[in-house]
Amino acid sequence: MSELYSPEDVQNILQLAIARQGDRAELTHGQLLEIADELGISADDLTLAEQEWFSRQQIQRDRQEFDQIRRLRWQQHVMKYLIINIFLIGFDWISSGHISWSLYVLLGWGLGLSLDTWKTFNTQGEDYDRAFQKWQRQRQFKQSVDTFLDRILKPQS
Repeated sequence: MSELYSPEDVQNILQLAIARQGDRAELTHGQLLEIADELGISADDLTLAEQEWFSRQQIQRDRQEFDQIRRLRWQQHVMKYLIINIFLIGFDWISSGHISWSLYVLLGWGLGLSLDTWKTFNTQGEDYDRAFQKWQRQRQFKQSVDTFLDRILKPQS
């Protein structure tokens, strides 16, 4: 009696087999078509799956870029916080001989910075998804404007 495998089982077994091959696991598009044909997957279904895979890969790269930009902005915010608050504490100490009013600035700004830290490093949930989608729209708009301006400003040859 032959074993029966669910589609998920087949996918998992094939992923494990490909992973075990190490460096030899790279396949050409032609080889991918052959494997799909042997599995009874139509070329159209394979093309659609490949397009979806490329789309997911692009979204993953975009998310990594978005996260990196957020972390850089957070680092800039931290540096401004440190520089300005060190100055204010020093000024407060020099002018009055003790630290008083500068603590209010330190604590108030620190609260804002802690909320910014949470927002920067929390990459789950609706707020993150909305911020990512807004960033994507802004980037696409900027790219469209840049492309349009390049076409207009480039001399026609």
